[in-house]
Amino acid sequence: MAEFTQSATVLSVNDLTPHVRQLVLLPVARKIAFQPGQWVSLKLPVGAKPPLNRAYSMAAPGTPSGELTLIFDRVPGGVGSNYLYTLKPGDNTHLSGPYGNFTLPKQLDRELILIARYTGLVPIRCMLKQLYAQRQTGSVLLVSVAPAEEELLFHQELLTLAVTHFGFRYLPLVAAGGEQQGVDLTFSMIRPLIKGAPKVIPMLCGTKGFVRPLRAYFVEAGYDRKEVKTETYD
Repeated sequence: MAEFTQSATVLSVNDLTPHVRQLVLLPVARKIAFQPGQWVSLKLPVGAKPPLNRAYSMAAPGTPSGELTLIFDRVPGGVGSNYLYTLKPGDNTHLSGPYGNFTLPKQLDRELILIARYTGLVPIRCMLKQLYAQRQTGSVLLVSVAPAEEELLFHQELLTLAVTHFGFRYLPLVAAGGEQQGVDLTFSMIRPLIKGAPKVIPMLCGTKGFVRPLRAYFVEAGYDRKEVKTETYD
Protein backbone atom coordinates (compact mmCIF):
# COMPACT_ATOMS: atom_id res chain seq x y z
CA MET A 1 0.00 0.00 0.00
CA ALA A 2 1.44 3.36 -1.04
CA GLU A 3 2.16 5.82 1.76
CA PHE A 4 -0.17 8.78 2.07
CA THR A 5 1.64 12.04 1.31
CA GLN A 6 0.09 15.44 1.84
CA SER A 7 0.95 19.11 1.69
CA ALA A 8 1.68 21.05 4.89
CA THR A 9 1.78 24.82 5.36
CA VAL A 10 4.55 26.52 7.33
CA LEU A 11 2.88 28.45 10.17
CA SER A 12 5.97 29.79 11.92
CA VAL A 13 9.77 29.74 11.91
CA ASN A 14 11.86 30.30 15.03
CA ASP A 15 15.60 30.02 15.72
CA LEU A 16 16.19 28.24 19.05
CA THR A 17 19.99 28.40 19.03
CA PRO A 18 22.59 29.73 16.55
CA HIS A 19 22.36 26.45 14.62
CA VAL A 20 18.93 24.99 15.41
CA ARG A 21 15.58 26.05 13.95
CA GLN A 22 11.96 25.22 14.74
CA LEU A 23 9.25 24.88 12.10
CA VAL A 24 5.57 24.63 12.94
CA LEU A 25 3.64 22.97 10.11
CA LEU A 26 -0.06 22.37 9.56
CA PRO A 27 -0.96 19.36 7.38
CA VAL A 28 -3.56 20.40 4.82
CA ALA A 29 -5.51 17.21 4.02
CA ARG A 30 -5.81 15.56 7.43
CA LYS A 31 -4.39 15.59 10.93
CA ILE A 32 -1.52 13.26 11.80
CA ALA A 33 -2.11 11.27 14.98
CA PHE A 34 1.23 10.29 16.53
CA GLN A 35 2.87 9.12 19.72
CA PRO A 36 5.68 11.18 21.26
CA GLY A 37 8.93 9.84 19.86
CA GLN A 38 7.60 9.25 16.35
CA TRP A 39 8.62 11.16 13.23
CA VAL A 40 7.38 12.32 9.85
CA SER A 41 9.14 12.12 6.50
CA LEU A 42 9.50 15.44 4.67
CA LYS A 43 9.61 15.23 0.87
CA LEU A 44 11.96 18.02 -0.18
CA PRO A 45 12.25 19.26 -3.80
CA VAL A 46 16.07 19.18 -3.79
CA GLY A 47 18.92 16.75 -4.33
CA ALA A 48 20.04 14.68 -7.29
CA LYS A 49 16.75 12.75 -7.48
CA PRO A 50 13.96 14.75 -5.83
CA PRO A 51 12.11 14.36 -3.62
CA LEU A 52 14.74 14.09 -0.92
CA ASN A 53 13.29 12.24 2.08
CA ARG A 54 14.29 13.51 5.50
CA ALA A 55 12.98 12.28 8.85
CA TYR A 56 12.15 14.73 11.65
CA SER A 57 10.71 13.88 15.05
CA MET A 58 7.90 15.88 16.59
CA ALA A 59 9.07 18.16 19.40
CA ALA A 60 5.67 18.64 21.02
CA PRO A 61 2.58 16.45 21.46
CA GLY A 62 -0.32 16.71 19.05
CA THR A 63 -2.76 19.61 19.24
CA PRO A 64 -6.51 19.75 18.55
CA SER A 65 -5.84 21.81 15.41
CA GLY A 66 -3.15 19.43 14.13
CA GLU A 67 0.06 21.51 14.13
CA LEU A 68 3.38 19.64 14.02
CA THR A 69 6.44 21.13 15.72
CA LEU A 70 9.68 20.04 14.03
CA ILE A 71 13.20 21.01 15.10
CA PHE A 72 16.44 20.48 13.19
CA ASP A 73 20.02 21.65 13.09
CA ARG A 74 21.67 23.19 10.05
CA VAL A 75 24.21 20.67 8.79
CA PRO A 76 27.20 22.23 6.96
CA GLY A 77 26.72 21.33 3.31
CA GLY A 78 23.48 19.51 4.14
CA VAL A 79 21.13 19.71 1.15
CA GLY A 80 18.00 19.01 3.19
CA SER A 81 18.59 21.24 6.19
CA ASN A 82 19.83 24.13 4.03
CA TYR A 83 16.63 23.93 1.97
CA LEU A 84 14.51 23.93 5.14
CA TYR A 85 16.30 27.08 6.26
CA THR A 86 14.83 28.87 3.22
CA LEU A 87 11.21 28.16 4.25
CA LYS A 88 9.11 30.99 5.65
CA PRO A 89 5.55 31.29 6.95
CA GLY A 90 3.04 30.61 4.19
CA ASP A 91 5.33 28.26 2.25
CA ASN A 92 4.35 24.64 1.66
CA THR A 93 6.17 21.34 1.90
CA HIS A 94 5.08 17.72 1.64
CA LEU A 95 5.20 14.99 4.25
CA SER A 96 4.05 11.51 5.20
CA GLY A 97 3.84 9.59 8.45
CA PRO A 98 3.96 9.10 11.33
CA TYR A 99 6.66 6.42 11.65
CA GLY A 100 8.91 4.94 14.30
CA ASN A 101 8.91 2.83 17.45
CA PHE A 102 10.98 5.07 19.73
CA THR A 103 8.08 5.56 22.11
CA LEU A 104 7.59 5.29 25.84
CA PRO A 105 6.81 1.84 27.26
CA LYS A 106 3.27 1.31 28.49
CA GLN A 107 4.49 0.64 32.01
CA LEU A 108 6.91 3.01 33.71
CA ASP A 109 7.55 0.78 36.70
CA ARG A 110 11.23 1.72 37.07
CA GLU A 111 13.31 4.86 36.86
CA LEU A 112 13.33 6.26 33.33
CA ILE A 113 16.75 7.38 32.11
CA LEU A 114 16.68 9.50 28.95
CA ILE A 115 20.01 10.23 27.26
CA ALA A 116 20.20 12.54 24.24
CA ARG A 117 22.88 14.19 22.16
CA TYR A 118 22.02 17.59 20.66
CA THR A 119 18.88 17.37 18.49
CA GLY A 120 18.38 13.83 19.78
CA LEU A 121 16.63 15.70 22.57
CA VAL A 122 13.72 16.59 20.25
CA PRO A 123 11.63 13.37 20.56
CA ILE A 124 12.52 13.11 24.25
CA ARG A 125 11.25 16.64 24.89
CA CYS A 126 7.97 15.59 23.27
CA MET A 127 7.76 12.60 25.63
CA LEU A 128 8.44 14.77 28.67
CA LYS A 129 5.75 17.26 27.72
CA GLN A 130 3.19 14.47 27.46
CA LEU A 131 4.34 12.74 30.65
CA TYR A 132 3.97 15.83 32.77
CA ALA A 133 0.72 16.89 31.09
CA GLN A 134 -0.54 13.51 32.34
CA ARG A 135 0.83 14.27 35.82
CA GLN A 136 3.58 11.63 35.70
CA THR A 137 5.15 11.33 39.16
CA GLY A 138 7.79 8.61 38.70
CA SER A 139 11.56 9.09 38.74
CA VAL A 140 13.01 10.48 35.51
CA LEU A 141 16.60 11.45 34.75
CA LEU A 142 17.46 13.36 31.58
CA VAL A 143 21.07 13.58 30.42
CA SER A 144 21.36 16.11 27.60
CA VAL A 145 24.68 16.54 25.75
CA ALA A 146 25.30 19.57 23.51
CA PRO A 147 28.30 20.63 21.40
CA ALA A 148 28.37 24.10 23.03
CA GLU A 149 26.68 25.85 25.93
CA GLU A 150 24.63 28.05 23.60
CA GLU A 151 23.42 24.90 21.81
CA LEU A 152 21.75 23.37 24.90
CA LEU A 153 18.22 22.95 23.58
CA PHE A 154 15.24 23.83 25.80
CA HIS A 155 17.67 24.59 28.64
CA GLN A 156 15.52 27.05 30.59
CA GLU A 157 12.41 24.97 29.99
CA LEU A 158 14.10 21.87 31.41
CA LEU A 159 15.53 23.75 34.39
CA THR A 160 12.02 24.93 35.19
CA LEU A 161 10.70 21.39 34.83
CA ALA A 162 13.30 20.14 37.29
CA VAL A 163 12.27 22.79 39.83
CA THR A 164 8.53 22.30 39.47
CA HIS A 165 8.24 18.51 39.11
CA PHE A 166 9.36 16.27 41.93
CA GLY A 167 11.20 13.22 40.63
CA PHE A 168 12.54 14.85 37.46
CA ARG A 169 16.29 15.44 37.31
CA TYR A 170 18.05 17.29 34.49
CA LEU A 171 21.78 16.93 33.81
CA PRO A 172 23.05 19.16 30.96
CA LEU A 173 26.54 18.41 29.62
CA VAL A 174 28.69 20.28 27.09
CA ALA A 175 31.03 18.21 24.92
CA ALA A 176 32.79 20.61 22.57
CA GLY A 177 35.21 17.83 21.59
CA GLY A 178 32.64 15.82 19.66
CA GLU A 179 30.85 12.48 19.95
CA GLN A 180 33.53 10.59 21.86
CA GLN A 181 33.83 13.27 24.50
CA GLY A 182 30.05 13.21 24.82
CA VAL A 183 30.12 9.44 25.31
CA ASP A 184 32.91 9.68 27.91
CA LEU A 185 31.12 12.42 29.87
CA THR A 186 27.87 10.48 29.83
CA PHE A 187 29.61 7.29 30.98
CA SER A 188 31.11 9.12 33.92
CA MET A 189 27.69 10.43 34.95
CA ILE A 190 25.63 7.24 34.61
CA ARG A 191 28.10 4.61 35.87
CA PRO A 192 27.24 5.21 39.55
CA LEU A 193 23.55 4.97 38.68
CA ILE A 194 23.83 1.69 36.77
CA LYS A 195 26.55 -0.40 38.35
CA GLY A 196 25.08 -2.69 40.98
CA ALA A 197 21.79 -0.76 41.03
CA PRO A 198 18.25 -1.95 40.21
CA LYS A 199 17.48 -1.88 36.52
CA VAL A 200 16.18 1.31 34.92
CA ILE A 201 14.36 2.00 31.65
CA PRO A 202 17.04 3.43 29.30
CA MET A 203 16.15 5.39 26.17
CA LEU A 204 18.96 6.81 24.02
CA CYS A 205 18.79 9.18 21.07
CA GLY A 206 21.52 10.81 18.97
CA THR A 207 24.09 9.94 16.35
CA LYS A 208 25.22 6.32 15.93
CA GLY A 209 28.66 7.20 17.27
CA PHE A 210 27.03 8.40 20.47
CA VAL A 211 24.21 5.90 20.93
CA ARG A 212 25.94 2.61 20.11
CA PRO A 213 28.71 2.77 22.76
CA LEU A 214 26.15 3.71 25.38
CA ARG A 215 23.85 0.87 24.39
CA ALA A 216 26.83 -1.52 24.56
CA TYR A 217 27.55 -0.28 28.08
CA PHE A 218 24.01 -1.09 29.22
CA VAL A 219 24.22 -4.54 27.60
CA GLU A 220 27.55 -5.20 29.36
CA ALA A 221 25.86 -4.15 32.60
CA GLY A 222 23.30 -6.95 32.20
CA TYR A 223 20.54 -5.43 30.07
CA ASP A 224 19.02 -7.28 27.14
CA ARG A 225 19.42 -5.29 23.90
CA LYS A 226 15.62 -5.05 23.65
CA GLU A 227 15.53 -3.34 27.05
CA VAL A 228 17.56 -0.42 25.68
CA LYS A 229 15.41 1.65 23.31
CA THR A 230 17.42 3.67 20.82
CA GLU A 231 16.91 6.12 17.96
CA THR A 232 19.64 7.46 15.69
CA TYR A 233 19.45 10.26 13.13
CA ASP A 234 22.48 9.72 10.90
